[in-house]
Formats: sequence, structure tokens, C-alpha cells
Amino acid sequence: MVDVQNDFCPGGTLAVKDGDAVIEVIHRIAPLFADIVLTQDWHPPHHHSFAHVHEGRSAFESISLEHGTQTLWPDHCVQGTAGAELHPALGLTRAELVLRKGFHPDIDSYSAFFENDHTTATGLAGYLRERKLRRVFLVGLAYDYCVGYSALDARRLGLPAVIVRDACRAIDLDGSVQRIEAEFTESGVVLIESAELLK
Repeated sequence: MVDVQNDFCPGGTLAVKDGDAVIEVIHRIAPLFADIVLTQDWHPPHHHSFAHVHEGRSAFESISLEHGTQTLWPDHCVQGTAGAELHPALGLTRAELVLRKGFHPDIDSYSAFFENDHTTATGLAGYLRERKLRRVFLVGLAYDYCVGYSALDARRLGLPAVIVRDACRAIDLDGSVQRIEAEFTESGVVLIESAELLK
């Protein structure tokens, strides 16, 4: 489950429309899985992806950084704040691992597997390998960023990746949904609805 945190839900600083609506779907399908991993965006206060760090820049603009193009975001999921906490309605007490990402101040981290330089690993791949977990189902926020990039990196690592579409919500910034879905098609990411799991 990717980043179902207060700042990405209604009332948060980077709220995804209907972001908290994923929780009910996640709770319905969670009993089907023996192993559950949660991720949390976990940014320092002056993270390089925050618009306020770049003088004269605004949220949702794009700039070029050393590791590539960076969308600038409102401050969100700052370490130790209420906005960074997992949504209080979540009841995934069986989760075995909470993986925090995005804590390096100079680089963003959409994927649960790699920072946005595509080389700095979060450790999730090693965890899955050691646990002999060979396929990932992804849910959470946001579909076209952290969920999507996690699925694409899973495929690059040779893992089958399935996104439960109705257990996600998208930002859809400047056509980001269309762009990432084209990448899903090319890379073999599978999209399903929760009803297909619950049959």
C-alpha cells in the first residue's frame, strides 16, 4: 500500500481528489494477502522537491535538477508532522513493514523501490527477495505518481506488477495518467479492479 497519508487525503497539503476513498477498497481486499507492506513519503522540512525551496517558483511547475525533471510540490509529508502520518482510518495492523522514502533532502522518491535517480535503492527489492515474495499488487496514492512508478520499477526488477485500479486515486497533472498508462502497456503492468480479486 503506497502512501495513504493525511497530506494526500482531503484536507492535506497535497490532497488527491477522493484520496481517502481508497481505504474502504483496501480494507476489503487486504484479507486476501498474507504479506502487506506499507510505504510513507517522509520528507525533511526543506526537501528539494518543495516549491518554497526554489526562489520564484510555484507548486506544480517543473524544473531541471541533476537527476532529471522535477515537479515542484507544496510542502507535504514532512517528517514527524500529522500530514506525514498514515490515515487514521487505516486498519492494516497485519502489515509487516513500513518503508519510508523521500528522506534524502536533494532527491525525490516516487517509487517504493528507487529514488528518482533510478539507482538509489530503498531496500524494498532486497526485502521482497529475502522473504521470497515474487509478485506485487499495488494500491494507494497517487496512481499516476508513486503507485505507478513503483509498478514500473517492479517490472524493471522482473517482478509481475498488478495495480488494483479502484484502490487508487490519481492527481492527473498535465496528462500524467495518460502518460503513465502508456508506460504500463509497454512494460507489462497489469490493471485490475478489486472485484476481480474478490470473486
